[in-house]
Amino acid sequence: MKLAVLFGGVSSEHSVSCLSAASVLRNLDKNKYDICAVGITEEGRWFYYPDYEEDRIEDGSWARLPGLVPAVLSPDRAAHGLVLLRDGGSEIVRLDCVFPVLHGVGGEDGTVQGLLELAGVPYVGCGVAASANSMDKSITKVLVEAAGVRQARYHLALRYDFERNAEGVVRAAADKIGSFPVFVKPCSQGSSVGVAKAGDMLELAAGLTEAFRHDDKVLVEEFIDGHEVECAVLGNREPVASTVGEIAPTQEFYTFDAKYNDQTSKLYIPAHITDAQLETVRANALRVYAALGCRGLSRVDFFCTYADGEIVFNELNSIPGFTSISMYPKLFDYVGVGYAELLDRLISCALEEHHG
Repeated sequence: MKLAVLFGGVSSEHSVSCLSAASVLRNLDKNKYDICAVGITEEGRWFYYPDYEEDRIEDGSWARLPGLVPAVLSPDRAAHGLVLLRDGGSEIVRLDCVFPVLHGVGGEDGTVQGLLELAGVPYVGCGVAASANSMDKSITKVLVEAAGVRQARYHLALRYDFERNAEGVVRAAADKIGSFPVFVKPCSQGSSVGVAKAGDMLELAAGLTEAFRHDDKVLVEEFIDGHEVECAVLGNREPVASTVGEIAPTQEFYTFDAKYNDQTSKLYIPAHITDAQLETVRANALRVYAALGCRGLSRVDFFCTYADGEIVFNELNSIPGFTSISMYPKLFDYVGVGYAELLDRLISCALEEHHG
């Protein structure tokens, strides 16, 4: 099977994508797959990387290597894959499946999924609409609310309004939530990029200013004091939910640095919550997954409040991290599905969805 692994991208999560892709490439069964590594630079250039080295992808040095071949993913279904732009001519590489290990803008928002749909090539993960709807947290909120799943109170702020009347936007957000602290999140960023915790009006204004550097839409959410728990979901029409893991960051909240640089953050599998709470998380993860129309995989994140054990939805990641310390593969490994087998199942889901 000719399998392309896409990594990198133009998003703020470029480096995380490279870390995830290196882990995926290390764990794919080379006897099952003829692997084609395709890197996308931070400027948006696509390159086929023959004789790839996982370490080079992991540390980001791959983009400066000689021997990279410019490439495009053709939307023409006759090509059914890549067009390599070699000196003196082009070469078509037909693909059986694509694994987009791309996080954030351009990878999880439905854009690369749309290109793959045009190309007629099966791909791992959610489709166009589910990817777009889960990437935009404000749309996710609406769909999850309709599904009847409890989530944090929120206020949606727009850059256009903030530029015209910043004080009014800050006041409206504070009035809507009703108390401090609050969290400020760009609607379409992942890995806690641009996220801030605000304890008063001045910090809220600063948090909004920073968040609007990353997005035109920003959520202001109530602070939920509880365990940060995550559930991995796998499958298409009959998905299964893993056990539940817990994040215990040593920093004030689970920042980008805490996720990928701070080795003192703890992961607990299973989470330190009751069996009944764990089952509620699993059931709600499947409800959210279905409400958003997901397929293939997603990681669904919740809080379990300290005060009364209430389960509160946080967000869904349609292409969760696949690094060596990422929760998604660890959760399935705990229930006996090793990393390599997990990758096989994800690829099988992609082919099942495409071929019916």
